[in-house]
Amino acid sequence: MALLEVKNLSVGVEEAEILHDISLSINPGETHVLMGPNGAGKSTLGFALMGNPNYHITGGEILFDGEKINDLTADKRSHAGMFLSFQNPLEVPGISLSSFIRNTVAQKNGGTVKYSQYKKDLAEAMEVLSFDKSYKDRDLNVGFSGGEKKKAEILQLLMLKPKFAILDETDSGLDVDAVRTVSKGIEEYKEKQNGALLIITHSTKILEALKVDYTHVLVKGRIVANGDSSLVDEINEKGFEKYLNM
Repeated sequence: MALLEVKNLSVGVEEAEILHDISLSINPGETHVLMGPNGAGKSTLGFALMGNPNYHITGGEILFDGEKINDLTADKRSHAGMFLSFQNPLEVPGISLSSFIRNTVAQKNGGTVKYSQYKKDLAEAMEVLSFDKSYKDRDLNVGFSGGEKKKAEILQLLMLKPKFAILDETDSGLDVDAVRTVSKGIEEYKEKQNGALLIITHSTKILEALKVDYTHVLVKGRIVANGDSSLVDEINEKGFEKYLNM
């Protein structure tokens, strides 16, 4: 059974319909890549899957673990095992990175978390990401560089251990070294959790260390092509031009 199944999904923002008749199926452990030009609706799909209330479903359905989740709030989807990393993570003054993650892990575990185990797990995850441990005591994303914010997102991924993760432009604005580090964290997640991934990107740097199972091309709110990892190579070489009028 598919972990995530999207059937003929259409999504609107205010009065405008952004996504039209989207269908895809993601099995446990698979890595799917969603590519497309700027403004195609890639982030809209991520927000809609995660239950952002600003994005309303105008048609179709979303099934997660066999259950229809169209009407579930974002926090309930998170409890069910879904995760979204943000393209532009928000700054949260007054709450440290460590406290934020600890509270989130506790909520996922029914309100409790053993501090000694949490501290050990956090240290190990930060080590994987070569993340300066002093950042755990700093306010969430406040004063963080772009690379540090993305590391904080992947740190949450490693700590929360979701069944399914949507990574929205995680490599955006990162230098080569930062991309390698973030990719290492994603590899760790795949290896230890066998989690499913939907990687939303218009670049491909972050894909170099990952096995891509399926690639989807989104143009003007519609999926116009599906393929395997070779489709990524084709787009790298030739761009999206052949798909723009499909």
